[in-house]
Amino acid sequence: MNIDTLIFDESIRQAAFPVCQDGAYFAHAGVAPLPAAAAHAIQNFLDQATRGNQESVQAMAAVDSARVLGARLIGAQPEEISLLGPTALGLSLVARGLHWNTGDEVVFNGDDYPANVYPWRSLESCGVKPVALFPQQPGVIAWENLEPLLTERTRLVSLASCHFISGYRIDVDGIGRRLQARNIRFCVDAIQTLGAFPFSTEHVDFLSADSHKWMLGPAGAGIFFVKASRREELAPALLGSWNVVSPNFVAQTALHYEAGGRRYEPGMLNLPGIAGMEASLRLLLDLGIAPIAERLLHLRRYTLKHARAMGYRLCLEDWDQSDAASDDARSAIMAFTHPTRDLTADFQALAAKRMVTSLRKDRAGTAYLRIAPHFYNTEAEIDRLFEVLAG
Repeated sequence: MNIDTLIFDESIRQAAFPVCQDGAYFAHAGVAPLPAAAAHAIQNFLDQATRGNQESVQAMAAVDSARVLGARLIGAQPEEISLLGPTALGLSLVARGLHWNTGDEVVFNGDDYPANVYPWRSLESCGVKPVALFPQQPGVIAWENLEPLLTERTRLVSLASCHFISGYRIDVDGIGRRLQARNIRFCVDAIQTLGAFPFSTEHVDFLSADSHKWMLGPAGAGIFFVKASRREELAPALLGSWNVVSPNFVAQTALHYEAGGRRYEPGMLNLPGIAGMEASLRLLLDLGIAPIAERLLHLRRYTLKHARAMGYRLCLEDWDQSDAASDDARSAIMAFTHPTRDLTADFQALAAKRMVTSLRKDRAGTAYLRIAPHFYNTEAEIDRLFEVLAG
């Protein structure tokens, strides 16, 4: 099955994405509905688990497969993948696992999603200096914005691959390459990118992403990446029988960590969640991330044509209309303001028609109606959304 087959045959689309049977879902930057493939995988796990060991051969095969698929998604090796969610857990493991020296500095976006802010601010109690970047426009961070904050004490930079309100995608590869040249570690919160756009970890040291957004997986199942060359730098911050070698489950006097991704998995994995995530990853990779990205940018353009005709303005409207704008930095996350409309009323009117969007506010209190379609959404659904808004 390819994307065209799925979106142009309504019976196939509704079977693959049952949420389409009841309405239209445009909140994938929040929490996505599960595709049928993920739900079936979870149900199969539950059926097996009610009749035997939850750690069945099938369940552990899904774990192994999820490592492989997660690695394919980000251009990594399976042994670099730990199966941990939520995103904040992976970021916190980096914050608490590195050996920090007093006076070290960590640079991050102070207006990022809280999961990628609090782990770094908390390091101040360890003698680390948190250096917060506050971009002039939400999430718009280029090397020119970042470089002035870097010093000889900068140990790590942590950024989101895509901002959760503005939808701006940073140049992960370009920033990572420059940080690598300065021997500064690069950590990425990739939850708003993975499953939607191609991603490479060539110049990334650490990455964390739960699967419940664009990866279309269950909440609490995710991917945590540690580059193999950085593994010895990052001590496991959580310990248990799964990541510390414990023959016959007998506690040892010396700590020796398991190899590969298990090094950061302290105990029982979220097996039903991983089963669902594995199925969702397989679906996305079979369709192809590049075609998905192309489809998302098309839906963005289609949505913007309707929105602008009704007076809605993007959070980054001036940038988006400028010569500096590029599809390399655009995403399917579109946050709108309007000079006269009550966005809360718009959000509620859409919800009453079973059209799910998101309502968000920035630090200044500005409200945004956020529309975030995935590849399986159709132009007809977008037409209906704006018909509802038009009254």
